[in-house]
Amino acid sequence: MARISGIDIPKEKRGVIALTYIYGIGKSRAQKILKKAEVSEDKKVHEWSDDDTSKIRSAVSELTIEGELRAENQINIKRLMDIGSYRGIRHRLGLPLRGQKTKNNSRTRKGKRKTVANKKKVTK
Repeated sequence: MARISGIDIPKEKRGVIALTYIYGIGKSRAQKILKKAEVSEDKKVHEWSDDDTSKIRSAVSELTIEGELRAENQINIKRLMDIGSYRGIRHRLGLPLRGQKTKNNSRTRKGKRKTVANKKKVTK
């Protein structure tokens, strides 16, 4: 396995796909990195020379990825919660943020169902 920015990327995959294993790098960003490093997109990782790998590492090191990016995202969410914005409140309550309905769906955000019993009727 090749190691780029602390992540082991699989050797048997094409370069574009292998780079997407790094948090913060999608397919289009991976294509730009390989273009900047002048490495073919169709080359598999085990076919990269040491020179290619070092060029890719230097291109990746310029980006905000992995731990830095995760921390930045958490800070942004915390800021929304602190200022009390709508999105911040939804984050705090663990509900969907982007206008989705919550009556029937949103189990991913709300978690496992919590059954609420009905009131018992008084008999005379």
